[in-house]
Amino acid sequence: MQRLHAASILILISILFTFAPMPAAGAQVELLYAADKPQVVFASSEIRAALTARGDACILHLLDALGTPWKASTVESIRIVLASSAEESRHVAETLGVDPLKTAAVAQSYAIRRQSAAGRITYAVLAADPVGAMYGGLDLAEAVRLNTLASLKDSDHTPFIAQRGIKFNIPLDARTPSYSDASDSAQQNISEVWHMGFWHEYLDELARQRFNVLSLWNLHPFPSMVIVAEYPNVALADVMRTTEKFDSSYDLTGKDMVRPALLAHMEMVKKMTIEQKIAFWREVMDYAHDRGISVYVYTWNIFTWGADGKYGITAAQDNPTTIDYFRKSVRAILVTYPRLAGIGVTAGESMQNLQGEYSKEMWLRKTYGAGVEDVRKLQPERSIDLIHRMNQANLNQVLPSWLDYPKPFDLSYKYSAAHMYSLAAPPFATRDLVDMPSSLRTWMELRNDDIYSFRWGDPVYTRAYLRALPGPEVMAGFNMGPDGYTWGREYIGTEPESPRQLVVKKQWYSFMLWGRLSYDPSLPDALFERTLTVRYPEAPTDKLFAASEASSKVIPEINRFFWASGGNDLAWFPEACLSHPKHHGFYTVKDFMNGATTPGSDIMNIREYTSAVLQSAPTTGITPPQVADQLRADATQALKLLDAMPSPGSDKELRLTLGDLRAMAYLGEYYADKIMGATELAAYGATHDAQRRASSVRYLQSAVDDWKQYAAIATRQYRPQLLTRVGYVDLNELTAKVEHDVQIANE
Repeated sequence: MQRLHAASILILISILFTFAPMPAAGAQVELLYAADKPQVVFASSEIRAALTARGDACILHLLDALGTPWKASTVESIRIVLASSAEESRHVAETLGVDPLKTAAVAQSYAIRRQSAAGRITYAVLAADPVGAMYGGLDLAEAVRLNTLASLKDSDHTPFIAQRGIKFNIPLDARTPSYSDASDSAQQNISEVWHMGFWHEYLDELARQRFNVLSLWNLHPFPSMVIVAEYPNVALADVMRTTEKFDSSYDLTGKDMVRPALLAHMEMVKKMTIEQKIAFWREVMDYAHDRGISVYVYTWNIFTWGADGKYGITAAQDNPTTIDYFRKSVRAILVTYPRLAGIGVTAGESMQNLQGEYSKEMWLRKTYGAGVEDVRKLQPERSIDLIHRMNQANLNQVLPSWLDYPKPFDLSYKYSAAHMYSLAAPPFATRDLVDMPSSLRTWMELRNDDIYSFRWGDPVYTRAYLRALPGPEVMAGFNMGPDGYTWGREYIGTEPESPRQLVVKKQWYSFMLWGRLSYDPSLPDALFERTLTVRYPEAPTDKLFAASEASSKVIPEINRFFWASGGNDLAWFPEACLSHPKHHGFYTVKDFMNGATTPGSDIMNIREYTSAVLQSAPTTGITPPQVADQLRADATQALKLLDAMPSPGSDKELRLTLGDLRAMAYLGEYYADKIMGATELAAYGATHDAQRRASSVRYLQSAVDDWKQYAAIATRQYRPQLLTRVGYVDLNELTAKVEHDVQIANE
């Protein structure tokens, strides 16, 4: 698509704004910036939109106009200046006579300087690079929206975590599925990920929240994204989706994600040649770059969907043709997409523990490693990051196979297993990466297989979690996201927008907390409170902020108490007290009696606690009744605050937000009663004291009431859905399972 030169656009817009009638009550704001930096152009558009929304007039100028003489005026005027390089920042600081950008400023850094002279206030962003200028400009746009511009003071900003990423399991096609394709959210989003408007909206929102990495995860993406010269017929035209219904029978490692029945019943989502697909993804990556976002592709292995059987390609680990095909595919995707920052690889979910030349690590080295090296020879000036996931890998096997590999080469590790909403400082990396040499760094995978449906917001937990992450000498960055849900558009809401909301917009507060605080964890609660005030002017901010914080504590608290199968995603979904039917299904009161707590949580499980109490031994750590008390206290506080809130009136988003918070509070009540019911039942089992059983029954009957309240609110707002990692989730259907706990206690 032909594009006008940025400077030409700026001049045109400047003329339009200059001669447009100005609102009588509004201020006149001049905005100066260099028009050849797309990141800065985006920030300027956000500033203009914020000014226009409050009735101010915006006049655009090139940065060269900074030195234009200003005639003093009795009417106060505002000027905003965006400098997007060290040289521009030095020039602006000298011209304005303000403190310069710190000389040690790293990438993405910026300073905000305020100058008042001759009846004009100037707000200057002095940045180390265009991304820093964009972030500074977004700060100013936010200050305009929140009506806090006048209170801004001089400040300096540098990223706390340099690379802040989103994990997106991308459903490209029925023939090239992702790990999450056996789910409603994935199937609904196949058409979305091939729509450019989706990516513009998505990437704009990531930039606003200061995320700067997008990782696209797929079992075998190459046929849908590239032409491999040596294997041209592997490339797939068109975008296809199956019309067959998925269910819970699919293999949990992705090994049968493409069944013959699926391929026999397909519909075309979009007609495209492979050349058009390539042009599409190039535009996506260009747009991401224009928002300061690096794009990575991650794969699992060995999957050959879309290529299997062609040219002799199979999923066999010892097939030389398959090895050559993967090497050439890696080369092709990197050459085809010069904006692609790197590739992440997994030594699973479909690899054998062979020895010798076809071992896991040798296979990865001959395919992905060699493919990246091929491109480095072709493009020696290009930095390409190869990221080796530790999932299903052994560090003692990885190191000898890759230590001589040219950098950049990083590891990737599931920092909280599958549950980032558990411990703010999980112990697993300290245990598993103790032998990682200082020459390597790791990406942390912050897996959210905890909260798919609900809005969440607890800045205290978010700050503590981010501050506990390893420093830059160990951690390269993070990728945050789920495996069992697709973070595209939401398709479970019973009152949908048109088009459907992006998950990152529906759950905007959560993404704001994780994105903004990972750039700067010192941001005060006052920023988030003010944001809530402006977004929901009819709601008392103090109550809304506190209710969100209280109800958002529920999921981390229950995850610390109940830790199934090492924190595996298929083993525990706290929204439904559920695991995949192939794993265990619904967790009963007996399962809670015998359950484990999260390592490092200092929480006693029910068996340990019961044994200590019955032996009159001292209890060590946090007891199950204390966990139940804390859950109940947080739930009670949230419900009390929510009950005191006025009606949301016609504000649908506020009404749904309050519904989410209320639902999570009742879920907290449910788990509090279930923990106490399990604790009392364990005591009955050890003592045969009928009063303990009666107490257990009372708690479990109360848990049934809690669940019904929870399910009623949640299903008023959300439809049941099929999830890849835990199967079909229908909260109303699960009520019978919850009621069965009472029967178990009575037996």
